Amino acid sequence: MFYIPLIVGSTRRDRQSIKVAKFVLARLQQCPGVTTELLDLLEYNFPIMEERLHRRDDPPPRLQEFGDKIGRADSFIIVTPEYNNGYPGVLKNALDYLLPEYERKPVGIVTVSAGGFGGINCLAQLRLVMLGMGAFPIPENLSVSRVHDSFNEDGTPNDPAYEKRAATFLEEVLWFAEAIADRKAKEKSAAG
Repeated sequence: MFYIPLIVGSTRRDRQSIKVAKFVLARLQQCPGVTTELLDLLEYNFPIMEERLHRRDDPPPRLQEFGDKIGRADSFIIVTPEYNNGYPGVLKNALDYLLPEYERKPVGIVTVSAGGFGGINCLAQLRLVMLGMGAFPIPENLSVSRVHDSFNEDGTPNDPAYEKRAATFLEEVLWFAEAIADRKAKEKSAAG
């Protein structure tokens, strides 16, 4: 059984990325052998990072819970909008609290934009950050353009092409989660 949570990377009022997060979560819940949940940064409400979790004896409320979930995850998915050609500061703040929890974990990235490019600049930046933190951003991504028109409030897409694109994206997330889990099991077995 794989545990693959989704980080919702925006706390903005009237955020549109939550619709896409609901869509991806619903599709991931249909995958056999997977447990998942939304890790919504709006609900965590972390203060500005002063020190990483593993170096603190006084973590902010719920930070240990968040860190434990990412730490035990086999993979995780980030769903984030693109703001001003980058990703939201609240997402960077939350990511910076952790470090060893990301080591050798595949991460799927879903980007959302109000315009027509689907968050491509955000995707490029977030891939670099995840690599720098020791995670493996998978090659496949899911980008959503014109999110206001593309998804309903309940997370259903108005364009059926998103179903196929999400299926391809989640197949890759699962492939990398399984491949890395197999490798980790071999290393553990060899270590005795």
